[in-house]
Amino acid sequence: MRERQILERIFRAGVAACQPERVLPPALPEPPSGRTIVLAIGKAAAPMAEVVETHWQAPLCGLAVAPHGTASALQRIELVTAAHPVPDEASVEAAERLLALARAAGADDLVLVLLSGGASSLACLPNGVSLEEKREVTRRLLRSGASIEAINCVRRHLSGIKGGRLGEAAQPARLVTLAISDVPGDAPHDIGSGPTIADPTTCDDARRILSAHDIPLPPLSESIKPAAAATWDAQYRVIATAREAVDAAAQEAARLGFRPLILGYRCGGEARALAREHAGQTLAALSRGERVALLSGGETNVTVGGAGSGGRNREFALALALALEGAQGISVLAGDSDGIDGSADAAGAFIDAGTLTRASAGGLDPAALLADNDSGRLFATLDDALVTGPTGTNVSDLRIILVEPGGRR
Repeated sequence: MRERQILERIFRAGVAACQPERVLPPALPEPPSGRTIVLAIGKAAAPMAEVVETHWQAPLCGLAVAPHGTASALQRIELVTAAHPVPDEASVEAAERLLALARAAGADDLVLVLLSGGASSLACLPNGVSLEEKREVTRRLLRSGASIEAINCVRRHLSGIKGGRLGEAAQPARLVTLAISDVPGDAPHDIGSGPTIADPTTCDDARRILSAHDIPLPPLSESIKPAAAATWDAQYRVIATAREAVDAAAQEAARLGFRPLILGYRCGGEARALAREHAGQTLAALSRGERVALLSGGETNVTVGGAGSGGRNREFALALALALEGAQGISVLAGDSDGIDGSADAAGAFIDAGTLTRASAGGLDPAALLADNDSGRLFATLDDALVTGPTGTNVSDLRIILVEPGGRR
């Protein structure tokens, strides 16, 4: 089996472990005496809602908010689409509808919230600012190198639905949130900016983040705090994380004859810095003559200073290729588990010992492209982009490095 096929097989095993049809049914609550209102938000909203329709025998209704282009076979839950990663008018309309459905719930009803990555943009209700002002803050944060935790902190304090406000709207109904986490650490207030959970951060925290990145301070609003949410009839459960994906990928790698070595489940920071760190660990394994698969999960950041295109996984892959300097016996896949690296069609990229040579032969300067944040052009030109389409789940990124001293076996 060729290296690329092995890499993709390991990647898909990790993604499969976090599919809604696998992780959602065991977590579904008991039906209520009243109505069941499903509010699904995120990149996995449609498949999560489909699983509920399949397994829920009692009557239900609700709304699923997914990225533009999403199609589904939903029958009882309505599907609408909105923009990601920067919200649009459809995001505002979706947020208003979600809040209206939550507010209509009574004490005998169940509000079942199905949350996944991307929810912050897909359901957006600016509070104290215009949509365009919030879009501009979002764009600048995404290019700043800020962590997803920092970005979502600011989002909560500019929102009329995040930071527990959707949960507050659902009272006095019973509220159950089932979440697929795409954030390092899996903190509920960071997943989708925590629409149904109390928020421990404050406006001052958001101001410090904006100031640190030289972003003008917009009007901010305080989110729902733990004391205010203490009386809610609410449950929150994270049903899938990067840990499950990495562990399943490790098991598949072992089945294929590689000794798995997990470098971390929550690897973050700048993509280029993590690439240099992983390069050192990879070369150390190569020098020991080990046939191993080095795996990591988590989400990196990219400080965008260039004019090119590409996502954090392709930035990582290109930086890793440069750091490895064409070392033999190494092949790599870096991909986003949702199938979209940033906002592009690719999920990530492949590299191997010949990546830099092929790039140079094609008239490309890998170092210059990295400096211009233009990894997307390199991997598209080399036909080394990983293209999966939407996967139906979202547990951040999965990086797989195969080390085979002496070549294939």
